[in-house]
Amino acid sequence: MYMLHSLLSEIKAEFAWSQKGKERGAWFIYTLIAIILPFTSSKTSNLLRTLRTLFGFNRIGRKRYYTFMASSKIPWKAIWVKVWQMIPEPETNGRLLVALDDFINPKTGKKIFACARVFDHAAKENQSRYPWAQNVVSIGLLKVIKGRWACLPLCFRFYHQRKEILGSGKPMEFQSKHQQAVSMIDEVATAFPDADITVVADSWFGNSGMWKPLRERLGKRAHMISRLRANNNLFAKPEARKTGRPGRPRKYGKKIGTPSSLAVKYRNMATEYKVDLYGRERSVYAYDMVIMLKTLKCAVRVLWIYRKTQWLALYSTDLGLSVSEIIEYYGARWKIEALFKELKRDIGSADTQTRNEMAVTNHLDFCMMATTITWVYACKLEKTPNRRHAVHGRKHFAFSDVRRVLAKAALSKDFTILCPPPGKPADNSVINALLRLAA
Repeated sequence: MYMLHSLLSEIKAEFAWSQKGKERGAWFIYTLIAIILPFTSSKTSNLLRTLRTLFGFNRIGRKRYYTFMASSKIPWKAIWVKVWQMIPEPETNGRLLVALDDFINPKTGKKIFACARVFDHAAKENQSRYPWAQNVVSIGLLKVIKGRWACLPLCFRFYHQRKEILGSGKPMEFQSKHQQAVSMIDEVATAFPDADITVVADSWFGNSGMWKPLRERLGKRAHMISRLRANNNLFAKPEARKTGRPGRPRKYGKKIGTPSSLAVKYRNMATEYKVDLYGRERSVYAYDMVIMLKTLKCAVRVLWIYRKTQWLALYSTDLGLSVSEIIEYYGARWKIEALFKELKRDIGSADTQTRNEMAVTNHLDFCMMATTITWVYACKLEKTPNRRHAVHGRKHFAFSDVRRVLAKAALSKDFTILCPPPGKPADNSVINALLRLAA
């Protein structure tokens, strides 16, 4: 209870110290709690009903609360920086692991902000390949929490297609997904000026379109782990230049082949590694070598990972990483897919009925911040939460288990004493809470 109060008090302090600012701060933190509670949807109408029923917000009208949820005066930038700094030990072996990917939110209705016909590469046979949806580019922090990997959302951008911007007539500058991703990563890197940033992404983002602007922004602090395409040309490192030979030194050595052609050659040379992968220790057969990649214009460590009948090739621009670390970090990238499921289904960000720009953006900000606060709370727990629903092959706790523990603390009578809703007296709140605990 006190831990939750401490977390939310730091967020509330970012609001102005006026009467209206204190009121908005209280609405803000209680809205986060209402989203986290596991028995309610994150629709604005349901959140207002939760605030009235569970927390006694009797003086708040529907119109005022809807105006607050669509307000442009919420200091999101300062609050997000505060939340990033609240994450305990965000670095993994001296670096920030940032997962990068995009997802879609299918919608019904024409006048919804950021909606367009988006290609869905994961659509099933009975689903449309081009649904009417919002396309969201998102980054998250990969971190081990109580023995399991988790992805904490850090930032997002709505992707607008160039043709949609030109057709709308609004004064909006087009940004590609790579540009949006670099902009978000740069904001995170500014908040952590002493940490190296390692971006873990799939092959769509792991190319020169992402690597070149990222390196220009962050310099040698930036690194990337991604998957190689099967037809990439690989080159050996250049040989030492003979003294007295005219001309500039070579940047690349001889062409040694493609990942697909070399996979057959190196299969019998693979070594077994014990890696913490997908929740347990697994045996992985891999072969690695340092080569030159012309698409990134730098040296990379390439790993060929062999399964029974298949293989895949990963690369890392950080040559100091071991084979086991590269495999484990790329395997942890899947947690951003779990994050999208937590956001859209567990938290309920896909169920919102908001339509205008500020309401849509604020709602997704609320949902992402509620998810991050939940994981931060899990980091600070003394005991590991118990898994409520047993699943074959899974022994670690789930996101829903942390929500249940946090909800128990938020619904305690002592929490409302320490953090009273607007309109309720706060006199001697700490003394009253201590007396209740002593009784």
